Amino acid sequence: MRKPRDIDAELKALHDKQKQLRARRVVQFGELVTATGADALDPETLAGALLDAVERTKADPSAKEAWRRKGDGFFRRERRAKPNGTGDAHARVAHNGGGAPAHDGGHPPG
Repeated sequence: MRKPRDIDAELKALHDKQKQLRARRVVQFGELVTATGADALDPETLAGALLDAVERTKADPSAKEAWRRKGDGFFRRERRAKPNGTGDAHARVAHNGGGAPAHDGGHPPG
């Protein structure tokens, strides 16, 4: 008979991984705000703009696709501008193919 799996340990490992991914996501959003220049806005204005965007996508789904294309162009320009990955926050925000910024936080993939 083989040894039974330690389900509790696996669940804890998954929970820890989930916490890491959520923290990394917060960092990525912060980097995106900085890279786009939106950090120049006060928090209330930025929140209002984001809320307006969410409301608009519900009313007009085509707006979301137009914004996605514009964002894709932004990431493509950033990769061309800094191909070696050096430079300011604009260069540190990379595109991961899913429409969201990708940043490993200095950690190896895993």
